[in-house]
Amino acid sequence: MFPTSSALPEASRAELIAALGASVLDGIDLYTQIKVAHWNVRGVHFLQIHELFDAVAGRVLGYVDDLAERAVTLGGRAPGTARQVAHGSRLSESPVVAKDLELVAIVIERADQFTRGLRATRELADTHDDADTDDLLTGMIRALEKDGWFLRAHLG
Repeated sequence: MFPTSSALPEASRAELIAALGASVLDGIDLYTQIKVAHWNVRGVHFLQIHELFDAVAGRVLGYVDDLAERAVTLGGRAPGTARQVAHGSRLSESPVVAKDLELVAIVIERADQFTRGLRATRELADTHDDADTDDLLTGMIRALEKDGWFLRAHLG
């Protein structure tokens, strides 16, 4: 571990770093799956969904950066290479489809998987009395829930 100004015990930091790293991998996977959906969407709702996917992907990329930086702030190392993501992501692989509303449903499912991982990491932060990581994750979860609302609105 690297030196840090965190007051958390080293064992707590190690657990949190591992959980944050797993979420980094999931987030990168989610980002790339959304970008693939963005590039390949077809259908009546193309423009709306194309633009929404791009906006959501951009926010997810910001979450990845914040998660990685939190892991490093706690004294760890952040993962994130393509090989690490392929080996370590907990998200399901997206099927090859291009129909607009089918892609929306797939993106919702993958975003929900990512959010569940963030909630598990937040619970871990709570057990270690890490209010700062908890706060970071709560903001991300709140924003992902809002994006989920926007996405679900397309499905009726």
